[in-house]
Amino acid sequence: MTKPVKIPFFVPWINQEDKKSVQRALGQRWLTNGPILKKFEEKIRRFVGTKYSIGVSSATSGLHLCLRSLGIGSDDEVIVPTFTFVATADVVKYCNAIPILADVDQDTFNIMPQDIKRKITKKTKAVIVVHYGGQSCDMNEIIQLSKKHNFRIIEDCAHALGSTYRKSFCGSIGDAGCFSFYPTKIITTGEGGMITTDNQKIYTKSKLLRSHGMNKTPREREASNLWKYDVMDMGYNYRLDEIRSALGISQFARIKQINQKRIRIAKNYDHEIEKINGISKPHTKKDRNHIYHLYTIKIEDDYHLTRDELFLKFAKKGIGASVQYIPLNMMSYSNNKSKKWQKSFVHANILKDQIMCLPIYPTMTSKEITAVISCLRS
Repeated sequence: MTKPVKIPFFVPWINQEDKKSVQRALGQRWLTNGPILKKFEEKIRRFVGTKYSIGVSSATSGLHLCLRSLGIGSDDEVIVPTFTFVATADVVKYCNAIPILADVDQDTFNIMPQDIKRKITKKTKAVIVVHYGGQSCDMNEIIQLSKKHNFRIIEDCAHALGSTYRKSFCGSIGDAGCFSFYPTKIITTGEGGMITTDNQKIYTKSKLLRSHGMNKTPREREASNLWKYDVMDMGYNYRLDEIRSALGISQFARIKQINQKRIRIAKNYDHEIEKINGISKPHTKKDRNHIYHLYTIKIEDDYHLTRDELFLKFAKKGIGASVQYIPLNMMSYSNNKSKKWQKSFVHANILKDQIMCLPIYPTMTSKEITAVISCLRS
């Protein structure tokens, strides 16, 4: 029988200034498409180091807008990692295009450039890379492939606000980056996301499509004393409102502190896990950082429990954990059921039974960290 959760998998860090910021936003007249959103967009743009940013309702909607802006459509192919949340592949289907799954590195859990290369066809129009857990993919190799085969790169940066690759921030390396502000992410707006890009076409088109394809917002119409507007294209309600933007600005003011706290917790985990036989700590490559949105361990054959047994043990102790992810090729969602195709994802098929994500959040205490380690040891 499981116990009530004593140590949750994640706790969002909401402080008094966050609450005051939301209250102030509620006091203004424009609750969407207002000045707070613009301020939030500008802060993220400057931090990531791009020319443009567009606040959106989620990272999912951001990815969708990027693909639409690049003209991805019927029968086009977009390569995505199989080891990701389903939204990464869903957005390709939203465009009537075909998601092509690729295997991931067995140590970093990031998409493998070698498998991208194997999956490229004449129909390949883009690759969505996912910076798993807060560590960048092998972007140099992927960029070289994109130049040779003429495809676009969209960065799924849901885990990666503050992650760097060769001194460049994730979200500034490909054609566009898409960040998530879901409650478990680096910073939160409750629900929300942000596109970052240097590509003016992506910026202009995404900004148009996020609000039903309308060429003027109500606020802009009021300011010009003109009621008339036009709908330029089929768009969506993908806006990020003023209330959530206010929370985002307040959270973002602590971005360095948040990531430093995560890294400190990860280093404490590292130090203790190195002493435990049969558990592998997260692997970090030399030319990038790791901000540990996820702290994902691997349960090896010489550990005294299987991953599922360990997960159940955590539950019985009241400690939260997660498995991110079950590969998309193993989901009922997948249309391809051939055994040959299923077996082609060599690393992901092994990782699905090995990986487990430990609790990690900025307000986690030393006592809680010790309790997690003790559960791994005993």
